[in-house]
Amino acid sequence: MLQGEKYSWVDMINIPFKCAPINTIVIAIIKLLDGLIPTLQVIATAKFLDNAIAVVNGTKVIGDVFIPILMLITLVAYSWVSRQICKFVEVKLELKLKETFRVSITEKRARLKFKHIENNDTWNLISRVAKEPEKQCKDAYMNLLSFMALILKCLGLLMLLMTQVWWSTVLIIAVSIPLIMLAIKGGKANYEANRVASKYKRRYEYIGEVLRGREAVDERTLFGYTEELNKKWVDEYECARKIELKTNLKWFVKMKTGGVLVALISSLIALILIGPVKKGVLSIGMFISIINAVFDLIQIMTWQLTYYTDQLAKNKEYLKDLSEVSRLEESNGALDEPSKENLKLKTLEFKNVSFKYPGTENYILNNMSFKIEEGRHYAFVGINGAGKTTITKLITGLYEDFEGEILINNISIREYSQSVLKSLCSVVYQDFAKYFISIKENIALGDINNMNNKEQEEVINKSIEIIDLKEEIEKLPKGIDTTLGKIKEDGQDISGGQWQRIAMARSIISPATLRILDEPTAALDPISESNLYEKFEEISRGNTTIFISHRLGSTKLANEIFVIGSGEIVEKGSHEELMNNNGIYAEMYESQRSWYL
Repeated sequence: MLQGEKYSWVDMINIPFKCAPINTIVIAIIKLLDGLIPTLQVIATAKFLDNAIAVVNGTKVIGDVFIPILMLITLVAYSWVSRQICKFVEVKLELKLKETFRVSITEKRARLKFKHIENNDTWNLISRVAKEPEKQCKDAYMNLLSFMALILKCLGLLMLLMTQVWWSTVLIIAVSIPLIMLAIKGGKANYEANRVASKYKRRYEYIGEVLRGREAVDERTLFGYTEELNKKWVDEYECARKIELKTNLKWFVKMKTGGVLVALISSLIALILIGPVKKGVLSIGMFISIINAVFDLIQIMTWQLTYYTDQLAKNKEYLKDLSEVSRLEESNGALDEPSKENLKLKTLEFKNVSFKYPGTENYILNNMSFKIEEGRHYAFVGINGAGKTTITKLITGLYEDFEGEILINNISIREYSQSVLKSLCSVVYQDFAKYFISIKENIALGDINNMNNKEQEEVINKSIEIIDLKEEIEKLPKGIDTTLGKIKEDGQDISGGQWQRIAMARSIISPATLRILDEPTAALDPISESNLYEKFEEISRGNTTIFISHRLGSTKLANEIFVIGSGEIVEKGSHEELMNNNGIYAEMYESQRSWYL
């Protein structure tokens, strides 16, 4: 699934069938039989009424009523039982789709080139497709089957009606066809409105999370911004609501206007059929059954059929979005685990590298050149926005569309697989991930290939000592096995600084030979930050490290410092050399000197 495919109507059946063939077939049989039952019920009802009237008139015996009654009971019982079975199988189908189809979409998101993750329009598209995909897919299949069942139901009733009043059938069909065409257009328009509204939905859903979530509760209380955010939430919600309401209302009025015409025609048919009943051409039982069938057709034609047509049009538009997501470029090997044979770094070199983010005109890096060698410690410093984190993204292979050359061990970075690049680097980002699992598991993720090895536990404990968290962890109810966050009942909250230390411990246990710290210590005070960097440098001896920061407490540990400005290396050298130069670095360091005294 989701390998550059173009999805069509057939895939409303194909996707569920691939995921759960038995459930798909069972639902199809039940739904299609549901389409035949109403016609049989009309015939059985007419037979029962005619026989009952004949019994009252004395022309038939009571036994003649039993067979029609038995038919009606059987049909009604089947309808009730099949409905319950269908609900059960439908739930099973949705669970199977969640296990397979949702996983396929999640994996597709994980394989996307990084430029799509940071593109707003693409992310809106992905958000629409990835929101309850199993429900979207199941509903599309159910809508298609319901539509087919209604068509069978309509055909059966129309054929029955044609045997009695042929012209009424022609009239109903003539009016219904334009209604169906309107419903198709309306469904497309409604989904297009959903596309437009999706950007507003993303905004108010985010604001809603800020207003409800635990992460922001302290600042909500301290700064009292709840009322202001409520207003913003209402504004975004109203924008989305009005866009969808305007479109829905417009097409609803159009379709129901046509429905009124169908109702008038049906009423006329009922009046005209009174004549044949009086003449004895049409039996009373058949008359009553046909009238019920005609008004049932009104409900089907004006509400159910147009509703499912509208829904199918929306489902078709969803498949278009799914096709677009399917065709998005992927990063080869994005799901591969790090290579077990770690790439040992000898040299890393940028040669005249320039880079601008997709969809932008300004270059973040301009002809940048530098060289990193094995076993040495480096620091990249500069103001926010200078391009420091962009360097990390290029080193780790997140972006490939750069100009110039990036060489690892004198081989182009483009020649290495994702698996090898993952084994090369261990990165702690400023916006590192917080996993609401146990402390032990949080750290163990740093060496995924050895996660279940007993030897890893000793390495984890050593990393905890290095980051000065041993005492705090021992105070927790379950120690290193304590679950973090509040998803579980026994979960524990920890401070931002402790989270950062756990992220660094994750990097420490990694066997990667290039360690990168991309401003991960923002929640620590400058003294603690400096001490932590010293310990990190100590355990990283023999490996290559890169510290990226605008706080300069760590830079004295570096063998070489690169000062970045406007996407270029404007100064480089050791701490002492740069201080003697009295340039940008010296000025930055002097302005921060008091932090570390």
